[in-house]
Amino acid sequence: MSDLNAKVSATRAILERVARDYSPAVFASSLAAEDMVLTDLILKAGLPIGIFSLETGRLHKETLAVLDAVKARYGHEIAIYQPRAELVDEYVSKNGLNAFYDSVEMRKACCQVRKVEPLGRALEGKKAWITGQRRSQSTTRAELAVQEDDAAHGMQKFNPLADWLEADVWDYIRANDVPYNALHDRGYPSIGCEPCTRAIQPGEDVRAGRWWWESADSKECGLHLVDGKLIRIKSVAA
Repeated sequence: MSDLNAKVSATRAILERVARDYSPAVFASSLAAEDMVLTDLILKAGLPIGIFSLETGRLHKETLAVLDAVKARYGHEIAIYQPRAELVDEYVSKNGLNAFYDSVEMRKACCQVRKVEPLGRALEGKKAWITGQRRSQSTTRAELAVQEDDAAHGMQKFNPLADWLEADVWDYIRANDVPYNALHDRGYPSIGCEPCTRAIQPGEDVRAGRWWWESADSKECGLHLVDGKLIRIKSVAA
């Protein structure tokens, strides 16, 4: 069995365990390449794991197109959670539409409104959630565990692709003809909101294009933090 086949088998086993032991569980998809791998595995296996995405109101058109690609390929409609309009209006009227460029605090405040608050609603009533995070994506994810105790949300959090390399992700996508965001072919390995994401140069860190005006150790939106701190939440033995 090849290394990729072994990783796929292990990932399937994790997803099956989540579906069996932590129902109701949901998968938070950013519609990026890693998340398309998990989408393919979940939907092909018919696992009872809900899939949702956060539509921040400032995503690339190429990212939104992935929603239609998933529906066309799998006959599945990904659930969409959007920010509360009144919170967006309050942020914009008080700080300006693009205040996130002004400071890390302003950027995190924008992420709080557009991503973190909707995530909280998406996770309500669930026992576990799944992400497509990988250890090799950034320095803030180097200690990423497959299973974590997410005390902030009162549930378990699973990162089934934690030990996958970028090459593994793309080998799987090509081998299984998985639909993916067209921006990946234009130098965007990590994709967030349009004004906060740029293509990277050869040799740059895969997340260098996210909030590129900030230092590398602050590049998290808050979805994977506890009390706003750049720390890993407690890992749990599988």
